[in-house]
Amino acid sequence: MAQKTHYDAIVIGAGQGGGPLASALANAGKKTALIEQEHAGGTCVNEGCTPTKTMVASARVAYLARRGADYGVQTGPISVDMTVVRKRKRAIVESFRSGSEKRIASTQGLDYLLGQARFNGSKQIEIILNSGETRQVSAETIVINTGAQPAQPDLPGVEHIPVLNSTSIMELDTVPEHLLIVGGGYVGLEFGQMFRRFGSRVTIIQRGAHLLSREDDDIADAVADILREDGIEVLLQATPRHVLRQANNQLHLSVQTSEGERLLIGSHLLTAAGRTPNTNILDAEATGITLDKHGFIPVNERLETGVAGIYALGDVKGGPAFTHISYDDFRILRANLLEHGDATTHDRLVPYTVFIDPQLGRVGLSEREAREQGRTIRVAKMPMSYVARALETDESRGLMKAIVDAHSGRILGCAILGIEGGEIMSALQLAMMGKLPYTTLRDAVFAHPTLAESLNNLFSTLDE
Repeated sequence: MAQKTHYDAIVIGAGQGGGPLASALANAGKKTALIEQEHAGGTCVNEGCTPTKTMVASARVAYLARRGADYGVQTGPISVDMTVVRKRKRAIVESFRSGSEKRIASTQGLDYLLGQARFNGSKQIEIILNSGETRQVSAETIVINTGAQPAQPDLPGVEHIPVLNSTSIMELDTVPEHLLIVGGGYVGLEFGQMFRRFGSRVTIIQRGAHLLSREDDDIADAVADILREDGIEVLLQATPRHVLRQANNQLHLSVQTSEGERLLIGSHLLTAAGRTPNTNILDAEATGITLDKHGFIPVNERLETGVAGIYALGDVKGGPAFTHISYDDFRILRANLLEHGDATTHDRLVPYTVFIDPQLGRVGLSEREAREQGRTIRVAKMPMSYVARALETDESRGLMKAIVDAHSGRILGCAILGIEGGEIMSALQLAMMGKLPYTTLRDAVFAHPTLAESLNNLFSTLDE
């Protein structure tokens, strides 16, 4: 008979929200179990932020090495050893992962159970441990942090070819000759530019009229221009129809475009068109939770599911799928469960950065969103070629854009496509958090020559 244990709290998933929450609950004196199927750290550490940004850095070095002559630095032929790139990536991932595991192991009162969890009754969970043992556990407080995974492509013929996703592409030991990418979101763009810099020919296929569908058209078009300048073929309003693998291992991808059907011939295919929640084997319905049509777990602003005492945080609940949002979910639950707080997700700013080069940093409302809400706004806009620091470093591609409330002068949002765009965006986010009018940044004295002083000129455009 399987061993049965009752806990004060159970957390399913040791991701960026689940791991810290389990430790906080245990440190507060609650008998807690943390169930993890594969490895601590979640998507971010193991398959997302950490490995991809490590590889982005390697790709940028290759890019700058090829541009050495632009700066008066002569270099020889540039080649990329993917086995070394992969080794460096793996080492950093292992360092971050082991750090998470050590923090979990050092937490008194926390049982770390490695295995697959599924509900088999009201607040009852069966765990098939990786050792093969079965364990039955229960608790009045349960938090689900099982995350998401790359969605399976809906493309005829794909079942017969070795398709890459955002995880498996990072394990390649050679540079693809011609990488075909289905999906024009941030995952597809980051890998597309990365492998172009490693030496691949790259084609990005996007169903919509613009890349990055959540962005304003002018920002998305500027991103497309940068990628094309880098030698990437960007196909918009293009729908993949079917894919075939030929005898010579070439992939033939048929794509319907606005100009008719086109045959693309590539060596590798990356599908980067969305993610699906890890709820398919959770059997959440057994504890009373109803999933939405996409398999996500609906929650309210306090991260409560429809079942009292059961919560969901991170990607599995739908909404913005970012590590920093998962971590803020943890802070909300920590405040409410342990500090008698009343924290919610209401009016939470959702910053993010697309780590193409130059970066796209975004926070708050876009121009399109602001106008759809009927707001009276002013738009500050300026090319990065007006930024002294960008010119001095010969990194002047992109533009800056900020949305300002016409009545209060407060900043409602921004899109910074430029060198260190995420860092400049963060400065604007701080101003938004402090409810500062744009004139404060327009008139501020910033050190020269820094990227921050570009905010003087950006907001001065509103006075023209």
